[in-house]
Amino acid sequence: MNAVPGASGPATPPRLWVTTILFTSTALAALILVPLYGVLYGYHWYQWLAFAVYGALCGFSITAGYHRLWSHRTYEAHWFLRLVFALFGAAALQNSILVWCSGHRRHHRHVDDNEQDPYSANRGFWFSHIGWMLRDYPSGKVDFDNAKDLQRDKIVMWQHNHYIAITAAMNLGLPLLLGWLTGDIIGMLLLAGVLRIVVNHHTTFFINSLAHIWGRRPYTDENSARDNDLLAFFTFGEGYHNYHHIFQTDYRNGIRWYQWDPTKWLIRTASWFGLARNLKTVPAMRIQRAMLTMQFKRAEQKLQQSSHKERWHQLLEKEAQEFSAALNEWKELQSRRYENARERLMAKWETAAIRTRVKELEYSLKMQRKRLQIMMEQFHLCPVTAT
Repeated sequence: MNAVPGASGPATPPRLWVTTILFTSTALAALILVPLYGVLYGYHWYQWLAFAVYGALCGFSITAGYHRLWSHRTYEAHWFLRLVFALFGAAALQNSILVWCSGHRRHHRHVDDNEQDPYSANRGFWFSHIGWMLRDYPSGKVDFDNAKDLQRDKIVMWQHNHYIAITAAMNLGLPLLLGWLTGDIIGMLLLAGVLRIVVNHHTTFFINSLAHIWGRRPYTDENSARDNDLLAFFTFGEGYHNYHHIFQTDYRNGIRWYQWDPTKWLIRTASWFGLARNLKTVPAMRIQRAMLTMQFKRAEQKLQQSSHKERWHQLLEKEAQEFSAALNEWKELQSRRYENARERLMAKWETAAIRTRVKELEYSLKMQRKRLQIMMEQFHLCPVTAT
């Protein structure tokens, strides 16, 4: 096999046998054993229900947990919700929170850079989908310098330090228990175990690969990320990837009410019950600015092909001037808002300082009264002798 274009050095990186065997064995079992068992013995409805519910819990733990909570800090979560995400994230078999998020942060910082993006789409579909995990590429080296905040999270570090044990319990122990309770251990292992793992894997991997190849770019064309409604449907809302790459601090990926983003709805619902807070969103003006910038760029490109360039150029120039004026006014309003907020904060600080000083003076007077009282009492006990 030849080295992947863009990889450092002429030699092919060594194969990572653990991930190679894992992906190969689970894929073969899903393609062969799952249908074979179904033909010979059949599956019960509760096994398919376990597959769907378990798969959804794992999927949401990656999208709402690994991705939007820990990788991008788009909201804060109660310890109980973080624990659930840590457990079912381990069940998704996509590495620990710490490793996953550190790599994803590098992807965003160096997107499409073949030497530094762990799963750069510029290296082809296969590489960005799964190939980057099958060999020890330099771009995939683990480095936690960008995850100091995660190393201070006790749940993150507990999962990271006990990842193998937790993964074994969630991927073998729980399906075995469900199989024992329902009377069909093998069937439950195949559906809630093997098939669920394969589906979770490749729906997530499609965001790294297809979402950088197939779709539209309404917000930016400075990277390969695309918005794709079909992928969003299968990935719990992660398919609005062009938006995500330009506004990664937003807890939403699908910002329209009609866009399929169940992860957004889960986070919002969790906030109603006190399980999530400080949900971050991007101001609508910034979103409009990004979309209009792209529209102007595309209009300029089409204008070059028009037979009435002069006329359309004047109209486009007028629109651009209005756009620029609106942006300048918005920036000025933002500055004024921040200045007012700063002044209010300073006023609060000054008021607090005054209150504190008043309390100190009140205490000083109180102590002075006590000292005078003690002195007065001593006057009676020890009268001063006249000379």
